[in-house]
Amino acid sequence: MSVSREELKQSAAVTVAVLLALGLLAAWSVLIPGVDAWENIVAAVIGSLRLTGPVAAAFAAWVALRKRRALGDRCLTAWRALKAPLAIVLVVLGSFAATVLVLAVKTVLTDQSGRLSLSGLGVGMAGLALYSVIGWVAGWLAPRAVTPPLAGLGCYALFTWFADGRGWADRLAPGTGEPYDLFQGLSGAAFLNQTIWLLGVTAALLLGWTALVTKQPLVLACALLAVLAAGTGVARLLGEPKPAAAQEIAYSCQDWPITVCLHPGMRSGLTELGATFTKIASRLAGTPAAFTRVEQRPLEESLKPSTGLAPIHVRDLSAGFADQASYEYVESLATRCPGAPADGYREIVMAWLRGEPLPGGPLAEHQYAAAWFSGLSEHQRREWLRMFYSDFQSCKLSSTHFGGGPAQMATPPSAVGSSPVYPVYPAPSGDPSPTWGPQMSPNGWQ
Repeated sequence: MSVSREELKQSAAVTVAVLLALGLLAAWSVLIPGVDAWENIVAAVIGSLRLTGPVAAAFAAWVALRKRRALGDRCLTAWRALKAPLAIVLVVLGSFAATVLVLAVKTVLTDQSGRLSLSGLGVGMAGLALYSVIGWVAGWLAPRAVTPPLAGLGCYALFTWFADGRGWADRLAPGTGEPYDLFQGLSGAAFLNQTIWLLGVTAALLLGWTALVTKQPLVLACALLAVLAAGTGVARLLGEPKPAAAQEIAYSCQDWPITVCLHPGMRSGLTELGATFTKIASRLAGTPAAFTRVEQRPLEESLKPSTGLAPIHVRDLSAGFADQASYEYVESLATRCPGAPADGYREIVMAWLRGEPLPGGPLAEHQYAAAWFSGLSEHQRREWLRMFYSDFQSCKLSSTHFGGGPAQMATPPSAVGSSPVYPVYPAPSGDPSPTWGPQMSPNGWQ
């Protein structure tokens, strides 16, 4: 069955619209929420190829099988053979350019960090060209009705397998290895090598197919040169070491009431993080973990709190990001304790530091400790933590730190001294002498 020029134009227009819609949908799923950085846009448009690439391959396969049936056994010149697949490549690249343009509109109008990586966009275009050429060759060699969907599904499976690999194969697929770390950045050199590989294998496939249908030795020689270019790209790509350390960046900071510093692409999260960590800083004041500066660190770097500094991880700025960052930071203050009793007391302090309701737990001693601790004023809790921070960090908290526990209530007043109960100091405006926890007196329980 022949295919008219008008039909091809209409199919191309529909394909561009579909690819643009899929590209925006896929890119939106890759974007790191709330991040204003050019690297975010580049990673998103490259990541969109997981959906748009197979669709481009299916479209190219459909056009190829129709063209094959229309031409029959007629001889082709090299230019006539290349004209149709190159036109398809231009169509799908037009959809890619439209996707980049739509995502860049907001980016251009706002103050973005970083810079646009042209080599990254080159990877996206080269990868989309490779998908299209694979589809074209498949549709020409197997002109069957099932070929277009099979070409799309095959490309999706192949490149997803490459991208999800943990060895060298993941570098061969057009992608960034998302989710990526803003601190690591996107390597321009790696993108350039990846572009050489993708363009080389694309040219080798297309010229090899052209040599097959035209029987021209010169075209075959060009295909062999393209294979060498692809091999060069692979060698450079696999020889490029992955970045071992995060790049130095100029933080965006908010200096009041405490200093909070984030990657400049995440500066919109400063206010919320400042409000969350100011409460934690006030509760840790006077302890070895006291801090006046909060600083975002790379995701692969472990959190090691130190005096004056609270390192945090912020993966994105989606809803609840500040609570997630505070939870991870507070968890890093003290490791989990072996045994249910000790870990239950640790969780009471952790919940207070995070501003959450105090957990009662399944044990009666924990329920009593939570009730006793909730009866203290905020100032008393802070004084309590300053007195017993080393015990909290080393998993040495026990019922004696929380009023003695339920068993203390049944102890005769004369026997209180045999089970020491630690004192809690009142607010500065109160009696300077130590007092005993809620519902306690120096002579026993009331």
